[in-house]
Amino acid sequence: MTRHWIVGCCGWCESQARYVAAYPAIELQTPFYEPPTVAVAARWRSLASPDFQFCMKAWQLITHTPASPTYRRLKSKISPEERELFGSFRPTEQVWLAWERTRLIARTLEAAVVVFQCPPSFDPSRENVRNLRSFFSRMEPESWRVAWEPRGGWPAPLVADICSEFSLIHCVDPLEADTAYGDVLYWRLHGRATYRYRYTDDDLDELHRKLIDQGTDRTAYVMFNNMAMKADAERFRQRLVAPR
Repeated sequence: MTRHWIVGCCGWCESQARYVAAYPAIELQTPFYEPPTVAVAARWRSLASPDFQFCMKAWQLITHTPASPTYRRLKSKISPEERELFGSFRPTEQVWLAWERTRLIARTLEAAVVVFQCPPSFDPSRENVRNLRSFFSRMEPESWRVAWEPRGGWPAPLVADICSEFSLIHCVDPLEADTAYGDVLYWRLHGRATYRYRYTDDDLDELHRKLIDQGTDRTAYVMFNNMAMKADAERFRQRLVAPR
């Protein structure tokens, strides 16, 4: 029985030096809002050990439209004439250039996983499915795995079909949904109902049971993305060492 369970946080919840000494992986949020410079990404990589894993979210210009409030953190504002050219995996030069910049940072970081998180507004319409398939069919294989987090009422059979077609990891919050496909688990814990949520002991026990049931023979990333991510991740790691 092989267990390769990787627990980390979504973002630097403390100084990088302390974080990389304590955890095996991180999911970087910065590239979603605005990718860092290559120099910054190279510095992050140089300060971590070779076996430390950098996961990262793809730039929001690929997945989210300018209607998303997350665009407020974009340094270069989108003009009214360009608003229909970004997000939702649209087959535009702007979306593809956003991927090229994301890919450059992923290569610099020697990323383990690149996560495409979609907003709830990205539903399984014919146009969205067509654009999604077109985008992933154009991507060339890289050294990292690609995870897709659909959140717009996508039916599990369709998710499994798309993930199988493009070798994607189906990314979920395991306390909210089940993984539909993948030989690797990638779990993101957003907090129940709110980012401010702190996971209870019962929540972490439930998460541990799910990990045992589903992650026995698979690599499993368990990434906390709530306000108490550091404390909750550490509490969960203790359960893996000495389960209750």
